Amino acid sequence: MRPLVDTVWQRRGTSWIWDEEARNQVCVASEVWSLRQLLQAVGRWPDDLPGNDNNTLVVAGLDGSLDLLTPEDAEQWLGETIKTAILSFQSCYEGQTALIFWLPSGHKRVCFHPVTDAVEWRCAAPHSDHRLAFSRLLWGEANDYPQKIICPQTGQPVGLYHARIT
Repeated sequence: MRPLVDTVWQRRGTSWIWDEEARNQVCVASEVWSLRQLLQAVGRWPDDLPGNDNNTLVVAGLDGSLDLLTPEDAEQWLGETIKTAILSFQSCYEGQTALIFWLPSGHKRVCFHPVTDAVEWRCAAPHSDHRLAFSRLLWGEANDYPQKIICPQTGQPVGLYHARIT
C-alpha cells in the first residue's frame, strides 16, 4: 500500500483516521457528526460542511456501531448502508470534499496485508476472532487505490485514504 504524506485527505476523498492530532487538523470536536447524522443526511446533504472551511465532514461512531453487530450483520451493513452513504456523499459534492470516519481505536483494529494490500477490521469481543473484509466491502478490493496516511513528524500511519470509491 502506497504511503500518503500529502494533506489531500483533508480536502478530498474518503478517509478512516485514528490519530486525534490528524483529526484536529480538519475540525474541532464540536464539528464532528454522529453516524446517525450522516445516515440521516443521505440524499439531503447540506450546502456547507462543518470542518476545514466547508471542505470536510468528520463522522464518529462507525467503530462502535460495528462492535454492536455480529460479524455477518456488520459485513452486510458496512457493504450496503455505509457504502451507500459514502457514494451519496461523493456524488453530491462531486468528489470535491472529504468524508472522514473518526476511528479512535483504529490503530489497533485496522489490519493491513502487505502482500495483497487488503484491509480488514478486527471485530470486538465476543467476536474478536473475526475480521471484516473492509477493502472488499467498501472498495471491491481495488487495492491499488487506497493509501496509508503517514504522519510526517513521526512516520507512523494515522489513517487510510481512498480518493474515490466506486
